[in-house]
Amino acid sequence: MNIGEIARRAGVSRSTVSYVLSGKRPVSEATRRRIQAVIDESDYRPNANARALKEGRTRTLGLVIPPASQRLTDMQLGFVASVVEAAARVDLDVLLSPSGGDHDRSFERIVTGRRVDGVILMEIRLEDDRVTRLRRTGLPFVTIGRTARPGGTSWVDVDYAGLITRCVHHLADLGHRNVALVNRSAELVAAGYGPGHRALAGFAAAVRERDLTGLDVCCGDDAAAGEACVEELLAAHPAVTAVATVNEAALPGMRRALDAAGLVVPRDFSITGVVARHWAEDFRPPLTAADVPMLEMGTEAVSLLVQSIAAGETAARHRLYSPPISLRASTGPAPAR
Repeated sequence: MNIGEIARRAGVSRSTVSYVLSGKRPVSEATRRRIQAVIDESDYRPNANARALKEGRTRTLGLVIPPASQRLTDMQLGFVASVVEAAARVDLDVLLSPSGGDHDRSFERIVTGRRVDGVILMEIRLEDDRVTRLRRTGLPFVTIGRTARPGGTSWVDVDYAGLITRCVHHLADLGHRNVALVNRSAELVAAGYGPGHRALAGFAAAVRERDLTGLDVCCGDDAAAGEACVEELLAAHPAVTAVATVNEAALPGMRRALDAAGLVVPRDFSITGVVARHWAEDFRPPLTAADVPMLEMGTEAVSLLVQSIAAGETAARHRLYSPPISLRASTGPAPAR
């Protein structure tokens, strides 16, 4: 059973059936009853598109992710999963769309094609053209991360600056005087990636406050890059006794480099940072870290977006997460060098 068959049985045009289903144009009461009788008799259920016409909603959220040509990090995948699960709990679908480079056409279709009721945007840069584009359309949206000037935008984010500052203070309290920040990739930082810049700002502030010798390095998002990064760090700066990081994907390689150098964690070298909980718990020994609450953040992003869609307004709401530093076994007193 479809609209065409209903129209044939009711003796009307397909457009008249569509008007009855959508309510967008008036139809005489007699015609409406005749069409409704056919619908009731056949137990017809409008598909999602027909419901969307009637409600003026698609019941679909857009989730804009990094380009599909790039391997998503574990944390990015965690955010995707949390958004999909939270949307399902309120009977919403999620349409994934990459953005950046050749994928901007996909983003533009999401924005202009009326495919979604609202958008969640990931991997925010300090100056982000996607945010500017969404503001112009009036389409409800929420960002995971925030721009340099997020006023008027709803967002959820992690306090990378504050958390890395606390990590450095923790290391300084343990007596470490030469510390390093292992950041995300040089390409991301150069592009204005928000967490990378805020982590660097927090690191620099803490180093100044505690009168430490600090070094910041960029590192690719994989184990091989982490191994090479720490190898180079140890060779060029042997006085460094501790690292804070926001690059969880590099952690396995960082550990391999320390093992190869004969350094025992935390007796000879300490590591801390801001990472997802399971990365911290799987590290050996377990990593002292601020655990990024991916599930809570994805759920909150969906909640903020649903509120905005339902209210039909764009009042900005936001949530900044600052989880405690979970003291595990990867940090200890500075060794005598």
